[in-house]
Amino acid sequence: MTEWVTAVRRELGLEDTVDTDALVDTVLDLTADVAHGVSRPAAPVTAYLLGLAAGRAGDLTVATNDFAGVVSRLAAGWDADSERGAPANDQAQRG
Repeated sequence: MTEWVTAVRRELGLEDTVDTDALVDTVLDLTADVAHGVSRPAAPVTAYLLGLAAGRAGDLTVATNDFAGVVSRLAAGWDADSERGAPANDQAQRG
């Protein structure tokens, strides 16, 4: 995984942005939370949105960690909200 992420960062001109190990751990934790709390297809889209939000911040590492925490908490409570009480695998009831 490290080789892949390093290669992608190089291709996208992101070599000097964030620590690869920290990035991978944070994104994998986030996507696991979203996949289990919301839906599997929501995980990669959420990771993309995290990247967009972090890219707009001053300190990418801090922003990535902070935003990932916010989104993980949102995912953890997703089914707890009565308006969003559909089972995680019931896509027909998701908005």
